[in-house]
Amino acid sequence: MNRDRGAVAYHAGFAAEDQVAQHYDRSGRMVCARRWRGAAGEIDLIARDGAEVIFIEVKKSRTHAQAAEHLTPQQMSRIYNAASEFLAGEPAGQLTEVRFDVALVDGMGRIEVLENAFAA
Repeated sequence: MNRDRGAVAYHAGFAAEDQVAQHYDRSGRMVCARRWRGAAGEIDLIARDGAEVIFIEVKKSRTHAQAAEHLTPQQMSRIYNAASEFLAGEPAGQLTEVRFDVALVDGMGRIEVLENAFAA
């Protein structure tokens, strides 16, 4: 039973990532990587807005508030470290303009994007 619930959560998370990727693509910020994996960990989505690179963590739950509660300081640290790895391959390296967004997806499929969410 736990394995079934895990499979459902995995597929729901994958569907949420796809919805968020489409949301960014429609807004002109093209997703250039999905589930990018480096030695430090995985980043759900990476998009570009001109020269800026946007690292996107997708969280899905029944409500946006519940989804937001799933982001932990450990995850934020992992995302920062993985982003640093990704930036090593960019022409400007660590000097690349970046932003960290959190995309919250509720049970109805509504998306709320918290731009520059890690700045606080």
